[in-house]
Amino acid sequence: MTGSTTVEVHLEPGDLRRALVDDARSGLSSMPKSMPPVWFYDDRGSALFDDITRLPEYYPTRCERAILDRYADDIAARADADVLVELGSGTSEKTRLLLDAFRDRRRLRSFVPLDVSEQTLRDAAESIAKEYAGVDVHAVVGDFNRHLSKLPTDGKRLVVFLGGTIGNLVPAQRRRFLFDLDCALTSNDRVLIGTDLVKDVATLEAAYNDSAGVTAEFNRNLLHVLNRELQADFDVDAFEHVATWDATNEWIDIGLRATSPQAVTVADLDMQVRFDTGELMRTEISAKFRPDLLVKELWECGLVVEDAWTDPAGWFQLTLARPYC
Repeated sequence: MTGSTTVEVHLEPGDLRRALVDDARSGLSSMPKSMPPVWFYDDRGSALFDDITRLPEYYPTRCERAILDRYADDIAARADADVLVELGSGTSEKTRLLLDAFRDRRRLRSFVPLDVSEQTLRDAAESIAKEYAGVDVHAVVGDFNRHLSKLPTDGKRLVVFLGGTIGNLVPAQRRRFLFDLDCALTSNDRVLIGTDLVKDVATLEAAYNDSAGVTAEFNRNLLHVLNRELQADFDVDAFEHVATWDATNEWIDIGLRATSPQAVTVADLDMQVRFDTGELMRTEISAKFRPDLLVKELWECGLVVEDAWTDPAGWFQLTLARPYC
């Protein structure tokens, strides 16, 4: 028996356009310049990121999958949920390991994926509804920074946020997200968060500076997006990919550095943006975590850690937490 499929849309095409305009106007006029990493992910960017996850240097995806391969049954038993919610779900590839574990416990009633891409969600929802007989799929087209309150509230939920995506938020953004998440949970709910852990600098930097140059091309794809969507004229080849370890903040700082003076016109914003030689525009951070400090940070945002699992090397961690009130 195939479960029902519902797609609830809280983002219209115009919303994404307005968000890009606002982010570009603010980020390109600030000092230092910056752009949020969400704009990497057009169709080409998504395909490039999929390639990144398969690179020998890029360990986070393999490590997280290894944890799920080994501990999905334990996670399902510990959470004891009947609704699985995934934030930033994409194709929900890794999440199928959790779906399998919950299905084996005969507890899963529904799966709620949330993502900004309506077509990706529709495709994934249809696929999962066919694969998991009797599981209702309630897909939500939305932004996890804005639409947590729109998630269905019925049942005992496990909200999963995988991939180390939380590390792309600077501390103030991360704190706001965790507070909002805590507010969206009931006392019966649990949350499972994937975090990359602090490790040796060589391993960390290699993961974002692969020898094949795929990550560099993924980073520069942001400029292709700006050129296409905002009628900009970035010379993409005049910017080089930079990814270095910031030991003070314990994150990988990723950006694009101008290799020569640039005067970029962004026609749709009626802006001209100048870059000096060597000027860096930040495009992403990837924060790394220490388990004890993560417990403290979650507690300060209203969440109590109940359990945690790591891969054999101790490079990546999945943390299960609950609201403390």
